[in-house]
Amino acid sequence: MSIIADEILDAKGLACPMPIVRTKKAITNLDPGKVMEVQATDKGSTADLKAWSESTGHQYLGTVEDGEVLKHYIRRASESETSEETRHDTVADLEELRSKLDGNEDIMVLDVREPAEYAFGHIPSAVNIPLGELEGRMEELDKDKDIHVICRTGSRSDLAAQKLAEKGFGRVINVVPGMAKWDGPQDKN
Repeated sequence: MSIIADEILDAKGLACPMPIVRTKKAITNLDPGKVMEVQATDKGSTADLKAWSESTGHQYLGTVEDGEVLKHYIRRASESETSEETRHDTVADLEELRSKLDGNEDIMVLDVREPAEYAFGHIPSAVNIPLGELEGRMEELDKDKDIHVICRTGSRSDLAAQKLAEKGFGRVINVVPGMAKWDGPQDKN
């Protein structure tokens, strides 16, 4: 498969959320209809860039693996196609989440990081469903529970919370800033 990109963005070696941050900035310099190739090594960047593209109106064309490098292709949308990047309305901070966990409240913690990130440290009761798998695994979640969604920084969890809300989950809370700042108990696989 040979895809011609109008611009190439090097995001190799960067972890979430930096590939998205760099893409957001670079895509503003691209003319509508043009294609950007985002080169990344972060395995979670596929789901992240796809979800970000969908939430802003830009077109995620696909990803090609070239050894260790993932080449993501995104078509810049015109003004009539784009939408303001949305945010999930219901947010909780880490203290609120810890208080609910310490109080043994009947909540679900959904960790949408990649399995490798989860393995190196996660909230003991958390269920791991990576953002890229969420659409196909929603039946594993209980619509009657408060679902606190967490990732590393709050970016992927925001996208996941939006997806869940769109699918009828009414009690979804995005936890910010995420596991990067979590100082509570952690399990490791």
